[in-house]
Amino acid sequence: MQTLKQYRAAEALERQLGDPLNDANTLSFKNAMSWDEAEAFPQPAVDLLYRLGVNHHYVPASYGGRFTSYEEFQSLARSVARRDLATAVTFSTLVWSTLVWVGGDEQQKRRMAKTLRWTKEALCLAYSEEHHGADLIANECRAEKTAQGWRLNGEKWPINRATRSGGMAVLAKTGRERDSRSLSLFMVDKLDLDPAAYTNLPRVKTYGLRGCDISGVRFDNCQIPERSLIGDVGQGLELALRAFQVTRTLCAGLSLGVADTALRSTLDFALNRKLYGGTVFDIPNARRMLGEAFIDILICDCMATAAVRGLHVSTEQFSVWSAVAKYFVPATLERTVQELSVVLGARHFMRERHQHGIFQKMLRDGAVVGLFDGSSQVNLHALGLQLRHTTKARRNAGPDTARDERLATIFDLGRVLPSFDGRRLDLFSRGRDDVMQGFASALEHLHGLDSGTEVDGVVLGHLLRLTDEAMQALLALDALLDGPQGRALNPQSSQLFTYAKQYCVLHGAATCLHMWLYNRARLDGYFAAGEWLALALQRLLGQLRPQPDTLPNAYHEHAAERLKHLHDHQKLFSIVPLQLAPSHSNEEEKHHDRANTR
Repeated sequence: MQTLKQYRAAEALERQLGDPLNDANTLSFKNAMSWDEAEAFPQPAVDLLYRLGVNHHYVPASYGGRFTSYEEFQSLARSVARRDLATAVTFSTLVWSTLVWVGGDEQQKRRMAKTLRWTKEALCLAYSEEHHGADLIANECRAEKTAQGWRLNGEKWPINRATRSGGMAVLAKTGRERDSRSLSLFMVDKLDLDPAAYTNLPRVKTYGLRGCDISGVRFDNCQIPERSLIGDVGQGLELALRAFQVTRTLCAGLSLGVADTALRSTLDFALNRKLYGGTVFDIPNARRMLGEAFIDILICDCMATAAVRGLHVSTEQFSVWSAVAKYFVPATLERTVQELSVVLGARHFMRERHQHGIFQKMLRDGAVVGLFDGSSQVNLHALGLQLRHTTKARRNAGPDTARDERLATIFDLGRVLPSFDGRRLDLFSRGRDDVMQGFASALEHLHGLDSGTEVDGVVLGHLLRLTDEAMQALLALDALLDGPQGRALNPQSSQLFTYAKQYCVLHGAATCLHMWLYNRARLDGYFAAGEWLALALQRLLGQLRPQPDTLPNAYHEHAAERLKHLHDHQKLFSIVPLQLAPSHSNEEEKHHDRANTR
């Protein structure tokens, strides 16, 4: 299968970064673990990414950069994250240039493009405060108007790359009331500041991402120029929330990178670890667990890929869609990695030996992604507030050719995406959610497939049963939300959070179905056959209620075989299995794994 155009940059980056098992490479597992052990900032890796020009992918092509789509962008981040999440997270602070692309004027955009392309100045996000966390309206850091511009007073903490950044997006109070119009946003260049007027707060020791610069800043009558203001006075919270819709969506790619390495490391161990007269991979339960982890990755891959494509097409709907992706993908893959530790056994606990202990680092680091740009609870709350609107809109939805065209553009991976227009981001979706409103038409398409010619009849039968069950679960959720109990729910009710989780699961089921229907003839034979989709639907429905395993055992075996095939051929665990960097055999490590007991 020829590589899709939007993934060629990621394959090129893979070749440039090299195999992470090759200790000689800068972004090797050995170096990642060494930096982690020393709690050292991964400066050599950051410098390498600049030399390779990855920073240019943060600048739109219209401003001289290489950014073309968030789909391509996510694939690059995933490639870095599978080697070292601390490096990926550190470098990805450049994504806060999104605030300028979404809300800045022409001069600010040109200045940002120049900064990102020709300097190594890092950006950071100075939103949160120690005593207020995600309650941004309660923030106390204040910006007061002066003849020269603005004067900042207050603290921001914790901030990734606060001390090492050259610029920071500061959310500060400009109004006296405690409301959504009391905050303004400033892009502050440290070169504009009097060094005596701000102080870097001490770096915080963390459980994961030990090498990251997690610190803070204090402003004391700190003068900043007028040109620092992004958008209008009082527009800061709106711009912050709109940009979050982009960055929350992109977090899924980081989790996918972590999960790929965790599964690859576990599988490598299972294939080489001699036990009970065979290998760990020969043990049926271990092989089943590995296959299920692979299916989890495929589910999340579908959701992440559809979401980053959807940013370009159904942009106005991302107050819902970004919350779904940000909650579901990191939460699912964090659980997946934890389950893999059972197969890896004692090795998962070690900070050395098997692949330098990379698994336990990925386990620790990956758990932090769910906290980025709003925790799981923040995203579930944001989603829960809009559920009744999506229910009403879906109930009233009929045939819609415009929606069908949007779905085709999003899910057909061969289609070219339109340019991203951040001005279309909306704080509320107003009930719009193409994925779920198009679920019924996707089911009609599925029912219309020709058994035996377009898809195996037995597989189709399982798909029809499982998708019909998913639709019934969605209708039941609609009835609960639209009934007296749903209408009476308090916005902080734990039940509303439960409904939001269920919606995410069903969103995943619809997304996987759409992805399969639109790409059966484009992607490879394993994807087209649909067994993975049946396994995915069964796993998703199992999150709503206990599910008997009614699928043939052969489906599970084929999933494990597919996983091994991708591993053996150095391919990404994905619906689009990109070619990874050529492998580097570490015979000494394999010898240790064969010679020692668990």
